[in-house]
Amino acid sequence: MLLSVHPRFATAILAGTKTVEVRRQRVAAPPGTPVLLYATAPTMAIVGMARIASVQVATPREVWSASRTSAGITRREYDEYMSGAAQASGLSLEEPITFEDPVPLAALRASGSFHPPQSYRYLTGDDLRRVARAAPRTGAGLQGALGGLVPA
Repeated sequence: MLLSVHPRFATAILAGTKTVEVRRQRVAAPPGTPVLLYATAPTMAIVGMARIASVQVATPREVWSASRTSAGITRREYDEYMSGAAQASGLSLEEPITFEDPVPLAALRASGSFHPPQSYRYLTGDDLRRVARAAPRTGAGLQGALGGLVPA
């Protein structure tokens, strides 16, 4: 999975101080799913990864109640983000890994058509190969971290 997050949230996730990422829509990903973290502007790069420990899909109020101390945002920010949403997902993240060499958007686009998602998207084998080609040093580490899921 590729998850777009603001740079401050990417930093907090990778530091382990933000362990829940909230989304306005249902996220259907099993525990153990690898998540590449794409930091939005001004960073515009894949900066690291984590794994999904669990996903809670519920009302925004229930997700906030369960994740307020781990989401790394204020109640006001959360309420503004969730305004009008009927359901929410709280992705509990574990095992954060910071990439020594972030994979910049320009490099991702140079290796093929690449568009970071507005929120998140599931990745194909082609997507993972593109990331590995865009930054060979990170790609090798990525392959190890994903347990060989990056096809050759």
